[in-house]
Amino acid sequence: MAGPAILAVDQGTTNTKALLFAADDGRVIGRASRPLGVRHPQPGWAEQSPEAIWNSVAGAIADLRVASPGVTVAAIGIANQRETVMLWDAETGLPAGPAISWQCRRTAARCAALQAHEKRIAARTGLGLDPLFPSTKLGWLLDELPRMRARAEAGRLRAGTVDTWLLWQLTGGAVHATDLGNASRTQLLSLDTLQWDPEMLALFGIPASLLPQLHPSDALFGTTRSPVLPPGIPIHAMLGDSHAALLGHMFDGAGEAKVTCGTGSSLMAITGDRVHSAHGLSGTIGWAKDGRVFQALEGNVAVSGHAAAFAVGLLNLKDEAELTALAASVASSDGVTFIPALAGLGAPHWKTDARGLLSGMSLGTKPAHVARAVLEGIALQIADVARAMDADLGRRFELLSVDGGAAANDLLMQMLADAVDRPVLRPRQLELGARGAARLAAEAAGFPTGTWPALDRDRFEPRMEASRRTAMHDRWRAAVEAAATLRT
Repeated sequence: MAGPAILAVDQGTTNTKALLFAADDGRVIGRASRPLGVRHPQPGWAEQSPEAIWNSVAGAIADLRVASPGVTVAAIGIANQRETVMLWDAETGLPAGPAISWQCRRTAARCAALQAHEKRIAARTGLGLDPLFPSTKLGWLLDELPRMRARAEAGRLRAGTVDTWLLWQLTGGAVHATDLGNASRTQLLSLDTLQWDPEMLALFGIPASLLPQLHPSDALFGTTRSPVLPPGIPIHAMLGDSHAALLGHMFDGAGEAKVTCGTGSSLMAITGDRVHSAHGLSGTIGWAKDGRVFQALEGNVAVSGHAAAFAVGLLNLKDEAELTALAASVASSDGVTFIPALAGLGAPHWKTDARGLLSGMSLGTKPAHVARAVLEGIALQIADVARAMDADLGRRFELLSVDGGAAANDLLMQMLADAVDRPVLRPRQLELGARGAARLAAEAAGFPTGTWPALDRDRFEPRMEASRRTAMHDRWRAAVEAAATLRT
């Protein structure tokens, strides 16, 4: 009979993974995944079905249970795509509209109308005004969908990010809660009081009754009351996927940084105390555990791995492996630069209206040059964030750890090492979000994780000559300025 296991659910933008980790040593003893779609009903809009999000989780868990019979689940940890937000009926639990994705730009006009308040918003929440964050998305749902505001003010609706929605489903509607890390990404939480901020709720027009209870990331959030699992299993950890990945690297305190390379990218470092960014980064809560709150600094890139998928379609290729092979067939992009501002430019630029841009082409430009420019663009966005992080913290990270699906691409990781001019370390187990959620749940359930093995890592050293790197960054900066001012 197998020993106790930790079930980790990693709910992402385009897929959901469910993994079983042996509680005693952290070995992965089972895994399953289900895909998930994103709708784009208008240019710049992105949304998902709340039912589809839950069904992908339920399906992945069901597949995992079939593949791993006889395993006893001792605790559950949840890692989730962040900033995607939705409403549902407080009585029936039925969705009251779409889940507005973190990638969605539909609230750009709302953000522009609040521009005069941006310094105050950032001072209280750590976050600048941008459609990425749920504050304006919730306002849009309440004002643009019929009768939503009246239902909310009557206490008949609940709101939440993906973690809260999954917790509601897993507990049969018994628990409406979130962790402080996810809450810190809503732009409605005070980083000083660690409570929902009444001034922000008033500014964004959000009734307090909509919002979930706040808990540490390692709280006992509830127990299962869902057909997908036996009853009574404790849900012992919830945190955003980028936060969970930092724990998955076994980083516990200040001084280390990682990049999660998925649909978008997140460079995050635990800072201990709160740091007010002067270079376009966000203050956030990494996690709250063991009675302590760990503040963090983060830079978000809206489109990373998604840019590669976009280029596959643009170049009429079969898949991303073919894109990478095409990019590797040439030694350089021959001056071609791609700005992946397909959903605006995130950190450190924060240009909501920026558009994707392909520049520097000539009569000699081939599809291979474009393919290489796309991958370089992903790396150069992250390099911008890394420089901003160095400046805010007053020191240079000597190493950069990576995780996420896009990190499996060797060529991209070499480009990243060249762009940031420092070694890049990639664990051979890339499911670090799930590992972090499992680790936190295991510790909260009383299983020590000090015996969990260290991660085997591949190392990518920078190889690019300094003069070539400088020229590449100069071209990139000029193209970023062009993308930020482009009007269609």
